[in-house]
Amino acid sequence: MKGFHIVVLLSSAVLLVSAAPALELVTCSKESGAAAARLTMHRINENHGHGYKFRLQEIQGNKVETVDGGCNLELQLNLLETVCHVINPKHFEDCEIREEAERAVMANCTIKMNVRNTDANVTKYECDTRQVKTNLEMVTICPDCPTLDPLNSTEGLKSVNEAVSKFNQNTTNQHYYILKEVGRITVGYIPSVGMAYYAEFALVETHCPMGSRINPEACKPLCPDRAHHAFCKSTYFRSTGLQSVECEFYPPSVSPHPNHMRSHNLLHAETDVVIFPKLQFF
Repeated sequence: MKGFHIVVLLSSAVLLVSAAPALELVTCSKESGAAAARLTMHRINENHGHGYKFRLQEIQGNKVETVDGGCNLELQLNLLETVCHVINPKHFEDCEIREEAERAVMANCTIKMNVRNTDANVTKYECDTRQVKTNLEMVTICPDCPTLDPLNSTEGLKSVNEAVSKFNQNTTNQHYYILKEVGRITVGYIPSVGMAYYAEFALVETHCPMGSRINPEACKPLCPDRAHHAFCKSTYFRSTGLQSVECEFYPPSVSPHPNHMRSHNLLHAETDVVIFPKLQFF
């Protein structure tokens, strides 16, 4: 296998925010389930502050309880994770769903909503999230595909830290960036080089000017309406170190206003060990 060169590809293309299509009116009829599910997907992705955006796969249940002045709805939805990190301004319906070979993730969600005088509000949602295929199932389907590594993996985090350091050597940036979160780490074995780590992570722009002597890790992020973000993918070989870093830049944006839902839990793993908003793979 040919040797890799350390290459940093910093995309100058800024993805424009996709225009959100108008939402259909949610009513108390059973036929309004699709509109209610679509409204729910907007709310989930608006309030989902970590990890990746989701898209609707199917509606498994739709209960309607009539009450004075309207109704209460309970939906059972299956969602699929997309490749768009939450910092990506692209509308979730325009995001590609992660392929099965990439360790696709799904979520089974219970949503509660009330409708009063044609005003629909999501009041609560709970989601259990897992891989579409278990590691054992994936081995039989694709034995050479990388497997998900814990986000606190020592070697995986080492690969991310080296990639962030390499990113901050790019002198075209005006400010240093720091790690916002690690989205996922996969690991696989390549006979000619040994263990390979593939990481996806989000960075946020800080107040520290590029070239200043301050340690970037001590820098604080800029306010959301000023901070650019970057979403990066890196390749790292245990035997020879960092191989490449590829990043896309996203413009500043105002954070979504918090929704007044009573609770919303997302568990992201084969075993339910992590509660929203921190999503990890184990």
